[in-house]
Amino acid sequence: MIEDDQGHARLIEKNIRRAGVTNEIIPFGTGLAALSYLLGPDGSGKLHAGTPLLVLLDLNLPDMTGMDILARVRESEHLKRIMVIVLTTTDDPVEIHRCYDLGANVYVAKPMEYEKFVNAIQQLGLFLSVVTVPEVS
Repeated sequence: MIEDDQGHARLIEKNIRRAGVTNEIIPFGTGLAALSYLLGPDGSGKLHAGTPLLVLLDLNLPDMTGMDILARVRESEHLKRIMVIVLTTTDDPVEIHRCYDLGANVYVAKPMEYEKFVNAIQQLGLFLSVVTVPEVS
């Protein structure tokens, strides 16, 4: 999970867990930290070969944009098939289209109202509990 807002990160994890998802969630507050983990020491992503990975990606990060991260992930021979779900407050159609053009699998706009936000994350958790996540090649 790449999310710089700690409050959002806690709500996301709590409500994904409520939906029954028990997979490990590794939180990253910056794009650089997330890319370092995803790409590994050699910068290829091969480190995670055979591991199913799914990225929950915020677009508005302090050090880079989520679109930059998405582009780097899709450029990687090893990470290009991992599932990337954009989870952000931005609902601008231009940004939504750009994310899909860059290879996002799903785009979810975070509702601003607390109850709607919680419901959206629980629905996302239900989706994640039945979806097949591809392994890193």
